[in-house]
Amino acid sequence: MGARAIEQPNEWARLGFAPGQALRMFGMRRSGNHAIANWLQRNATTGRAVFLNNCKPASDPLKSFRAIELDGELVSHQIAQKDLSSVAGTAGDGAMLLISYEDVTSAEFAPKRAVSGPFDETLLSGDVLIYRSFLNWAASLLKKMQANSGYSLLRRNAILLHSIDIYSGVLRQVEQAETLQHTCICYDDWMRDESYRAAILNQLNLPVRDNTLGRVQRYGGGSSFQKEADSVDKLQTSRRWQQMAEEPEFAAVLQLAAHDTALTDRLERLFPRDAALLARIAGANSQSEKVGK
Repeated sequence: MGARAIEQPNEWARLGFAPGQALRMFGMRRSGNHAIANWLQRNATTGRAVFLNNCKPASDPLKSFRAIELDGELVSHQIAQKDLSSVAGTAGDGAMLLISYEDVTSAEFAPKRAVSGPFDETLLSGDVLIYRSFLNWAASLLKKMQANSGYSLLRRNAILLHSIDIYSGVLRQVEQAETLQHTCICYDDWMRDESYRAAILNQLNLPVRDNTLGRVQRYGGGSSFQKEADSVDKLQTSRRWQQMAEEPEFAAVLQLAAHDTALTDRLERLFPRDAALLARIAGANSQSEKVGK
């Protein structure tokens, strides 16, 4: 009697292929998530990849994805929701599976709930955590919301302040990356340093197939500031906060953030320039309070 074939995990049977690497990615909106996701796909070991974008936390990612890409190109979400294997299976065994979550961290769910619901996390090759310098991230998120006429000033700021609280949690996980076994990608460094990108690929055991920045991804309307840009290397992502510096709304948010010691302590370690600016803002507020007394 011949040897019994090894049973394929249920997840891979539903997916339609056995991934060579299965990566789970976390990142705040406006942190370059989709540019980095596209780059990871372009550097997949076999050159083939399936990307399940913006999955619903605490749910099965093979069911709750809000968009799906095959080899960096959007494919029918409707068909994939009905029969995932018919779409994803064409990538073939050994292709990359990339699962993404936005505006959450795994720490928010552990230990009581799993961020990927019933999905067997032991099948994952690793977790990727994307983060961005505070000032540029906050400026980009506010600019994006200002373009939405359905968002009042108060609603925008409520969302932004809540997001800043989550952002601080992301930085906490960045500092715990070794313990959590996360691969962290700083969007600012990723944008400006080809050798940094190559080192991350090496850390993820991926080949360097295409280490360019690629084209601008159109999720969420593309760039908050440069709608016409088609190439990521044309984006002035390191100057976002300067472009918002005269905005009273942005200044008001920074004044509140400047007094969040958990946030500013982490920024001092990870983004000291951002921390120094917030310290000046907090100091200016203290001086004005003294003058007013």
